[in-house]
Amino acid sequence: MALLELHDVDARYGGVQALDRVSLEVVEGESVAILGANGAGKTTTLRAISGTVRRSGQIVFDGKPIGRKSPEAIARLGIAHVPEGREIYGQLTVWENLLIGANHRRDRREAKKDCERVAGYFPRLAGRRDQQAGTLSGGEQQMLALGRALVAQPKLLLLDEPSLGLAPTLVRSFYELVSSLTLEMGLTVLVVEQNAGIALKSTKRTYVLEVGRVAMEGTSEELRQDERVRRSYLG
Repeated sequence: MALLELHDVDARYGGVQALDRVSLEVVEGESVAILGANGAGKTTTLRAISGTVRRSGQIVFDGKPIGRKSPEAIARLGIAHVPEGREIYGQLTVWENLLIGANHRRDRREAKKDCERVAGYFPRLAGRRDQQAGTLSGGEQQMLALGRALVAQPKLLLLDEPSLGLAPTLVRSFYELVSSLTLEMGLTVLVVEQNAGIALKSTKRTYVLEVGRVAMEGTSEELRQDERVRRSYLG
């Protein structure tokens, strides 16, 4: 059963059409990648889902239409968005950033327990809970952004360019962590990536966007072997 469905979704920035009748689905428990060149509409697709860009068409999450809901309402339904650039709060501590992830939760005591549990997933952040987040390395900030999203107890995790600016070893570590957490927490993941190699290795299915439209779709293994994908995205 699809946890997320997009049907003929359009989005514009002023007079520029960023998405043109995009349709895709993500089945509960799977990991799906969206590939494409700069300007293809990858980030806009995630923003359309999380409600941070004006859009039309039908977006269904967990069997309910969410196309007219606010970003806050969508987050409360169980969609966590880790945006490009991480957008952590640099002047706040690591611990304070994690607590922000639980803002919409009413079970404050359990939320703090979850912050402790989630912090344990990230050894690189151990002992740094009182450190200002802005002083962390790029990789550590990415881990913190992921941790903040997990504290919200999402059903669907949206990741936008998580490998951006990270060394290859950190990229591999990040995706290995996401894979293990997906199994442990029962997460569903939709990830936007320009690093096609790691995305195709780390996900079950993939959509390729070109100028705001879905140009290709299939299993990630099939697309890894596709000559067009190899030529355009894998070098």
